[in-house]
Amino acid sequence: MKKSFFLPSLFIASSLFLLAFHQGAAINHSYHSSPNQSNGPAGGKTGAPGEQNCTSCHAGSALSGATENTFVLLDANNQPVSSYIAGATYTVNLAMASNPSKKGFQSTALTSSNVMAGTFAAALTTQIVNATISGAQRKYAEHKATSNSSTTPLWSWSWTAPATNSGNVTFYIATNKANNNNNDNGDQIYLSQHVITGPSSGAGLAENESVSAFNLLYAADTQLATITFESLQQGSMSLKLVDMNGKTWSIKQNEQVVIGKNKIIVDLSGSYPKGTYILQAIINEKPFTKSIIIN
Repeated sequence: MKKSFFLPSLFIASSLFLLAFHQGAAINHSYHSSPNQSNGPAGGKTGAPGEQNCTSCHAGSALSGATENTFVLLDANNQPVSSYIAGATYTVNLAMASNPSKKGFQSTALTSSNVMAGTFAAALTTQIVNATISGAQRKYAEHKATSNSSTTPLWSWSWTAPATNSGNVTFYIATNKANNNNNDNGDQIYLSQHVITGPSSGAGLAENESVSAFNLLYAADTQLATITFESLQQGSMSLKLVDMNGKTWSIKQNEQVVIGKNKIIVDLSGSYPKGTYILQAIINEKPFTKSIIIN
């Protein structure tokens, strides 16, 4: 009798021990899991007023994206613009200059009153999510699981401007230069703001705050670009030549900006394929863009 009683008791005790060990291991595994945003984060991570940014899930500090985030707004004729027409639809192109092996982004567009400006529509490389911020709904364009690597050099989506003139519209952008270590540390977050002026303001990105009279002349025969502008403060300027696929072909860093009139000549006689390019100048952390055609 003792023998037959002892064996079932031992079996039951062993089973309970194994079950407890298995459950403990499962809990411990869950505790150490890391957040995964490969298919895009929840809305509200662009760093816009009232929002968090990507550092809420990725350890580290936010960095300036003035030279990392390449933002271009194209009209119906595929030409870059710096102001909008009420109710018109535009294509937004966004690229990361470094094009890391793993990356992501999120963007929204707000009026000066911090309400959603117009609407977004997804394209092949993007998706649209919503979030309620300060009691009002905002839309966000962001990467997808199929567009979070360097094989997608450019993210695109559509923006339909507000039906009436809503003044300046600011695109808030957060990008993530991920290190692909399946953890929440070691990534670099880049924040930038890109102002698109209203239809009746009479000035685009070329006329803002400390920088004015921005102009660019490109001579196809000499392949020299001449940039002129006036500045109210000293600072620096960087230049990027970006093709219509978002690829960066040349970069000029830390050109000195002086108070008053500035004139900078850029030699574009390198081996660039024929086509339309965007010459983006970052002057005292303010972006200016002009399109040129290299024949």
